[in-house]
Amino acid sequence: MMEQDHAQLTEPSYQVMEQAAEWFALLRSGEATAAQQLAWQQWLQASVEHQRAWFYVERIGQRFEPIQVSPVRSAAVSAFCQVQNQQARRRQVLRGLLVLSGSSLLGWAGWQQTTQFRLPMADYHTATGEIRMLALQDGTHVWLNALSAVNEQYQPHQRQLTLVSGEMLVQTAPDPSRQFIVTTPYGQLRALGTRFSVRLEDHHVLVAVYDGAVEIQTAWHGTTQIIPAGSQARFTDERIFSAEPADPAREAWSRGILIAQDIPLTELITELRRYYSGHLSLSPDAAELRVFGSYPVTDIEQTLSMLESVLPIQIQVPFPGWKRIRLKRST
Repeated sequence: MMEQDHAQLTEPSYQVMEQAAEWFALLRSGEATAAQQLAWQQWLQASVEHQRAWFYVERIGQRFEPIQVSPVRSAAVSAFCQVQNQQARRRQVLRGLLVLSGSSLLGWAGWQQTTQFRLPMADYHTATGEIRMLALQDGTHVWLNALSAVNEQYQPHQRQLTLVSGEMLVQTAPDPSRQFIVTTPYGQLRALGTRFSVRLEDHHVLVAVYDGAVEIQTAWHGTTQIIPAGSQARFTDERIFSAEPADPAREAWSRGILIAQDIPLTELITELRRYYSGHLSLSPDAAELRVFGSYPVTDIEQTLSMLESVLPIQIQVPFPGWKRIRLKRST
C-alpha cells in the first residue's frame, strides 16, 4: 500500500509529460482527426501515469486560457472544448475511478496543488513568483521567497519564527532581553546578531550566514554547532553536515536575481519553477549543461532568452504556459 501511495505522488516521467503536452496541443488546435481523438483516448486509458500527466497538463493549459483573445485561438479553444464534451462519459468514469482509488488519478499533481493550498494557512506566505519583504514589530526584516510560508510567535522572553515551507532571509534587530529563534521540522536556529537565510528542503535544512553567527540545534539528538558569517551548513534532525563557504545565491533571490556559478541547468530550472505559474519542461539530455551568470526571476521570458543565447538549447512553446527546453539540433 505504501509503494502504491508513493507511486501516486511520483511525478510522471519526462516522456509521459511531453506526450500529454503534445496531445493537449493537438486537441487544443481543433485539427485532431477522429482517428487521432481515438488514439488520445487509448493513450489516456493506458495507465494511471498517463491520466496524472493529462490532469496536470490540462490544468496548466486552462490556467493560461483566459489570455487567449484572438479569433483563431478562440476557435481552437472551442474545438478543444468540443472534444472535451464528447468525452463527458469518459470523464465520469475517471471520476468514479478517482473516488475508488483514493485520489490516485490526481496523484502527484493533486498533491502539489494541495501542498500550495496549505501555505495561506500560515501567518505570512507567498505565491508562485512572489518575493515578499516583512517588517516585524521588533524591527527585524524578513524576505520570503516564492512559495514560502512562515508563522510568527513573539513572546516577552523570546522571538520565534517557524518556517513552514520554502525559504526566507532574515535580518534580525538587536534585543538583548529576547533571543531570536527559527524553528523547522529538523531542528532550530538561534540567531547571534545576524543576517542569514534558511531553506527547507525535503530531507534537510540549509542555513547560510552572511553576518554574525547562527547556532544550529538538531531536533532528534540535540546536537549543536555555531555557523559563523561567510559559511553555510545543512542539517537533518539527527546530524549537522560540514560547513562550507556561503553561497551568494541564497541571498541574491531577495533582490530578484538567481546566481548560477557552474551549476547544472536542471538546478537552475528547478529554481525558476518557483517563479513561473506554467511549466518549464527540461529534456534529460540538456539537464547537465553547466550554467554561469545572473538571471532575473521577475522576467522568465528574458531569463530563458538569455539561457538560449549562451547554451546549445532551444525553447519551444507547444501551447501557452508550457515551455519546452531541449538541446539544439545540429543542422
